[in-house]
Amino acid sequence: MSSLQLSSQHWAALDTTTTTLSFSSSPLQKKKKMEGSHSQVSKGHPYVPRDLHLPGYVPCFLSVSNILSIYVFSSLLIVALVWIFSGRLKKTKVDRVLMCWWVFTGLTHMIIGGYYVFSPEFFKDKSGFYMAEVWKEYSKADSRYAGRNAVVVTFESLTAVLVGPPCLLAVYAIATGKTYSYILQFAISLGQLYGSAFYYITAILEGDNFSVNSFYYYAYYIGANASWIVIPSIVGIRCWGKICAAFRIQGGQTKKPKVR
Repeated sequence: MSSLQLSSQHWAALDTTTTTLSFSSSPLQKKKKMEGSHSQVSKGHPYVPRDLHLPGYVPCFLSVSNILSIYVFSSLLIVALVWIFSGRLKKTKVDRVLMCWWVFTGLTHMIIGGYYVFSPEFFKDKSGFYMAEVWKEYSKADSRYAGRNAVVVTFESLTAVLVGPPCLLAVYAIATGKTYSYILQFAISLGQLYGSAFYYITAILEGDNFSVNSFYYYAYYIGANASWIVIPSIVGIRCWGKICAAFRIQGGQTKKPKVR
């Protein structure tokens, strides 16, 4: 009997010790779980680098196809309206295409770029507002936007203020045949080329590692921004030729005939 009592007491003591250890370890387990969940919340975004601090990040409500379709449809609608309007002015097809381009790029700089400048916490948007969705999506190609990198904030600020309004002025200059039309278009094109070079060079200097994957890198970061390199280059070359031709004509008219 005594041996059975000792054995039962021994097992009871072991059970009590195990229970005590389990209770004492539960706070540590809870703490680890809390730390793990906190880490997931603070880094629960799709952007690169993964340690980018975006507290309160809210994922996109719209799908990629919805975001792109809305952007393409609205852009085509604006371009179509300008094309129809310019047709009544009896402008050449080249001038009409240029008017469409300047309206498109001007509104893009002012509306989309302007929203980014004045919305530092767009990644926290819970309403599904379209502009916030656009920048959440584009940040997958360049996370500097989500992280409010000083370079891109400065770039978008200057572009929205110094490039956007002159683009709309260029539309007016073409429509009314102003003498400063080519000079203005040439200056804006140079500004866009400078901005594009500034945008890409600073990314390279910072490591050029801001895209989620190769799709976003080539489709958004390279492809979507290529328009602001190719088109300004073409427009700038055309305007330069027109300006030089005007000076040649003016020089020929003012040149005194030689006396024989």
